[in-house]
Amino acid sequence: MIDPDHQNSDTDLVERVLAGEVDAFTRIVQRWQGPIVDLAYRFCRERGLAEEIAQDAFLKAFRSLDRWRREARFSTWLFAITVNVARSRLRRWRPDWTSLDKAQELADPVRPDEVYEAADEAERVRRAVVALPTKYREAIVLYYFHDMDVADAAATLGIPIGTLKARLHRGREKLRQQFGNADVWSVSVGVV
Repeated sequence: MIDPDHQNSDTDLVERVLAGEVDAFTRIVQRWQGPIVDLAYRFCRERGLAEEIAQDAFLKAFRSLDRWRREARFSTWLFAITVNVARSRLRRWRPDWTSLDKAQELADPVRPDEVYEAADEAERVRRAVVALPTKYREAIVLYYFHDMDVADAAATLGIPIGTLKARLHRGREKLRQQFGNADVWSVSVGVV
């Protein structure tokens, strides 16, 4: 979870950058690099691409620091930029996917190693979440896998809270359709 005390120091750092102390932005990057790369990774599941998305997000944030409205948390603003950069990048990037049906056909139904079975199930959940339509995937990733509350996830996506709740509900329903009555959420904690 993100430390709420960062808000004051983030505001101070932004003010210093805007006053001409460009090196203060380095501290912003150092503070938020991990969470931003993690967020990007949850969207694309490719470490190199996640780092590129984070780099682009920081560049975009640097160029638009003067447009950050102080009533919103800096982290929410930075996460929103990251989500938008990820959306843009992922429209152009398509990973090699195996359909869930084909993956199930290839899967050996008898596995002596329970750890391997859990990893296989986690991979199925990952692929199912990534295969969701963008608006549902983004809501689910932010809420379930990036530990944002409803208000923060809605603010990050720039949508009303009710819209986020609807997207979460519809996304969960689409996952339930793929997995039947299986408890996807018990398998999925920390896998996306």
